Order: sequence, then C-alpha cells, then structure tokens
Amino acid sequence: MFGALTIALAACATQAPIAPIASAQAAPPATPASRPAAPAAQAPAPVKAATPVVGTPALPEPVVQMPLEQARAQFVANTAIQYGLEPAYIESVLAKAQIKDAIVAAMSRPAEGKPWRDYRPIFITQARIDGGKAFLAEHRAQLERVQAQTGVPAEIIVAIVGVETSFGKNTGKYNVVDALYTLAFAYPRSGDPAKLDRENRREAFFRGELGQLFALGKEEGIDITTLTGSYAGAMGWGQFMPSSYREFAVDGDNDGKRNLFTDLDDVFASVANYFVKKGGWVRGGPVVARAGRDPSAQDFVPENMDPVYSLTDLAARGYRPLTPVAPTETATLLNLDGANGPEYWLGFRNFYAITRYNISKHYGMAVYQLAEAIAGRENPLATATAPAVPAAPAAAPAPAAKPQAPRP
Repeated sequence: MFGALTIALAACATQAPIAPIASAQAAPPATPASRPAAPAAQAPAPVKAATPVVGTPALPEPVVQMPLEQARAQFVANTAIQYGLEPAYIESVLAKAQIKDAIVAAMSRPAEGKPWRDYRPIFITQARIDGGKAFLAEHRAQLERVQAQTGVPAEIIVAIVGVETSFGKNTGKYNVVDALYTLAFAYPRSGDPAKLDRENRREAFFRGELGQLFALGKEEGIDITTLTGSYAGAMGWGQFMPSSYREFAVDGDNDGKRNLFTDLDDVFASVANYFVKKGGWVRGGPVVARAGRDPSAQDFVPENMDPVYSLTDLAARGYRPLTPVAPTETATLLNLDGANGPEYWLGFRNFYAITRYNISKHYGMAVYQLAEAIAGRENPLATATAPAVPAAPAAAPAPAAKPQAPRP
C-alpha cells in the first residue's frame, strides 16, 4: 500500500516474469494512439538463532538494461502470455501511457525517510483522530462484524483507511496506468552504485505490478485506463496495489464483486483479510510495548522487523518491556528518534502484520498510535521518553547465622 507515501514494497505479491525483465535506457513519453475496444473477457547475531518469519517479501530479479521500445515489447509479449490477453490491447493501452516527471520526483522523496519525530506529526493529528472516531461511529456495525470474523480490531482498520486516504477523501489523483508505466520503465536512479541493484529490482517490481493491473482489469471487468490512485499505483480506499487487489481483496457483502473504490463492506473486509493472510495477524495478540534500556546496554538495530527474538534474548541485550507481556511472546526491537529523545519499543507479530501493509516501522507505529487514539485509549508513553531500566540490584547479603546456645 502506498497511500500518500512511498513504501518499501508494501503489498507486493507479484508473480515471476516469464522472461528476464528489461530496463529502458531512454524513456521519452509514448506516442498517443487510438485504443481499440478491449475484448469482453480481457545486525548483530541474536542471542538465540532466529527463525525468519514466513511472508517476508523478497524483491524480484533486477531488470536488464535495454532500450525502452525493446523493454516494452518484451513486457507486452510476457504479459499477453502470462495473463491470456491480446498483445494489441496491451499495446493500445501503453500507447496512451505517459512517463510523468512528477511521479519520478515523488518516488525520490519518500516520507519514510523522515525521522520519527517529523514523521509522526504528519499522521497523528487531532483532526485525523476526530475524523477516525466519527468514521468508526458511523460504520461501527460493519467494522465490528469484520472484527468478529477476522480478529483485526475495528480501530486498526479505521486507522489504515485514515492514514492511506484520510477516510476516503484522498484516494489519489494520478492515472494508475501512467504511474505504473513510469515506475516500470523509468524508475528513478540515484547514481549511487551501491543502490543500483535495489533500484533495478524496484523497477522490476513495478513492471510486475503493471502486468498485474492488466490481469486485474480482465478479472474484475474494470477499464484500467480510467483508474486513478497514488503516484505509486495504489488504488481505492485502502490503497491496494494491483497484485494485492488480486490476491487479498474479498467480497465483503456477497454482491459478487470485489469493489475497493466505493464499497466499504469490501474495503473493510479486504484490509482485514490482508492483515490475516499476508501479515499473520494474531487474534487478541499484542502489537507493541514500550521498552526500557539498561544503562549498560549496547546499541542493537535488528536487520528487519521480523519478531524473532524472545523476551529473554532481548533482556540479555538490555531491553525489557515496561508493561506486562506474556513470557512466551517473541518480538523485535524498534529504535525510534522521538521528539524527546530515543524511544525503544518491542514490536510483536501484529506490529509485523501492520508493516506488511507498508514496510516501515514509522508507518506501523503511526497506524498503531492513531488506532489507539481513535479507540479512546490514552497512551501517555506515545511521545514521552521512556526511563532506562535500572540494572538489577545486587543480591542482598545473607543474614548472619543466629548464635546457638552452648551445649551443656
């Protein structure tokens, strides 16, 4: 999901390309052409060995550099075979697509790059909290039905919709075909050799999403040329990428359609289904807990957000929850640069599930804190600096042995 943000492959369930993906060396705007009618059917090692969490996404194979026209022709051929579409139809859509400088610029400045102290105020505002409370009250029956079915709290679903589209007020102004075409064939390059492989893989990801968009149009009977969304190609109230729409969208009201643009029953059920199926949401499980740091603790920054460390492992590193947590829980450590100094949090499986929507600890924390506020639960630790956990006191000396009476 992208929403108003650049994500790090949120909601990416792309299928493997049939042939190696090519990257365009030059990317001028495509020449417009008339579109024929579409066919009707178209870090340091953990104390204990960590087991990776199932579902951690991997970027696709990187693109291979080649001229735009050649790369596009390869894409058309692959997509036609993979999804059973007419090549002429795909070409007719791409002929109208344009590479947009504004999309390239937006992708080059992700909000997730901001420190937490600057990121948090973008989403945790009184207006958004009030809007969320009103939205929850208006749609409580629908949301509570989904919560009962899936275990995903209503306030979490509301917070997602609030962060992504301001409760449906801003679902995106960019033509989705243009957005995906731009990032599929002209993904921005930083010029840093160390980043080139990832940038090539990101371009491959968006090229896969463009193919998925054609498949979605065929399956759902949607004219994809009319769709608008984020600059990254995410769509609807929940900002689903095409692959996620195909894989995780559900028909929440049993009307025979999966409509994430105007049907809120489908939107709520699909967001919850994404958390369960993609993120492994645990009904009734914790999301995060504020942590304290021992004065003698060394810095610890896990490589990812997989919740693979036991509480014993984390305590051995000097990080302990400040609120009661079941000893069997596993978590990861979240380091945040807060307004009042460093913040340390433990992120559990349900936090990991939130970050499958947008792979950013800042995004996950913003959704969680907004949900807490919408639900009316005060969170005094949201911005305050957590106290350090004091070192364990030394064992008290054993009391002196009681003198015994002398034997007679």
